[in-house]
Amino acid sequence: MSGPAETIEAISQRLDTFVSAQRSDIADAGAEAALFIDAAAGATSGGKRLRGRFCVAGWSAVEEYSGRAGDLPAAVVAASAALEVFHAAALVHDDLIDNSDTRRGRPSTHRALETAHRAAGWTGDAAAFGRSAAILLGDLLVAWSDDLFEEGLAGIPVERAVAARSEYATMRREVTLGQFLDVAEESAFLSEPDERHAERALRVASLKSARYSVQQPLAVGAALAGADAAQTAALAAFGHPLGMAFQLRDDVLGVFGDERETGKPSGDDLREGKRTVLIAYTREALPATSRRLIDELVGDPGLDADQIASLQRTIADSGALERVEQLIARYAHEADRALSGAHLGNAAVGELRDLARAATVRVA
Repeated sequence: MSGPAETIEAISQRLDTFVSAQRSDIADAGAEAALFIDAAAGATSGGKRLRGRFCVAGWSAVEEYSGRAGDLPAAVVAASAALEVFHAAALVHDDLIDNSDTRRGRPSTHRALETAHRAAGWTGDAAAFGRSAAILLGDLLVAWSDDLFEEGLAGIPVERAVAARSEYATMRREVTLGQFLDVAEESAFLSEPDERHAERALRVASLKSARYSVQQPLAVGAALAGADAAQTAALAAFGHPLGMAFQLRDDVLGVFGDERETGKPSGDDLREGKRTVLIAYTREALPATSRRLIDELVGDPGLDADQIASLQRTIADSGALERVEQLIARYAHEADRALSGAHLGNAAVGELRDLARAATVRVA
């Protein structure tokens, strides 16, 4: 198996090649089209390429066990790159939905496009242009991810291509549903009994992140390697709890993360009104009057640094942060246990464990 640096480089190079081809295709479409492609290219840059790396790891785990492991085939690199393009699409839409100003320390896509509108001296509402353009840009990236994925399947045995397409399609459906449920939860939480909030937040975490970030990329890679039912089940038993731990760590970072490390303002999830397990556990531990205050503050985009700090103290003092850390540890342990005795390559299992640490003990 290639090391992490080699894998990331292979994925990034495939993305660069694909984006260059897209630029060539629209070369005669004018400056505005070039701006659009530049924004799409920017959305796909950076990051740890975790989803692509999980795809490669799923392929390697099956290939190595079968004694066939060697150089990464073009289909796996293309699928991994396609997953990263789809992730970029999800982030563009997610930032728009959340009205986020930054992503990875840079202006979010809709804000960057808004700025481009102003810099060009165009007429009309720059913010509305940024929002509209970002919707279309996210749509373009979804189309790109499909195109890139299909490019890689050329020459793959039919049964493997069918299995990989099925896993990829499942991922797209589930993350879209999960994103809607995330939006709906911010509106519907008061109509649900308090004791159901954590359960509902975990449902969102499963569909919006756990399956799409870890479980399905593993499944796509394994399908390309011709995984049997037992191997597919073992990777799913590893991938889903790890994906849950991954999302819960993201929830913690969204409240307590350092902006210099995460690229987003500290406490941003509080301003955006994210109804995470962290908030559910906090509310469970508080009396009714304090719970009402939490509900008034969470989701206020104007929260200042002192209010964020106060909410952070409340969450920590309530025991919610410790409960979430324990839940992360339990999910990570469940994932690790799923690898014991699985019919997967030993070196690949080591790489999966390294990826698990990167996904659950991370700063960005």
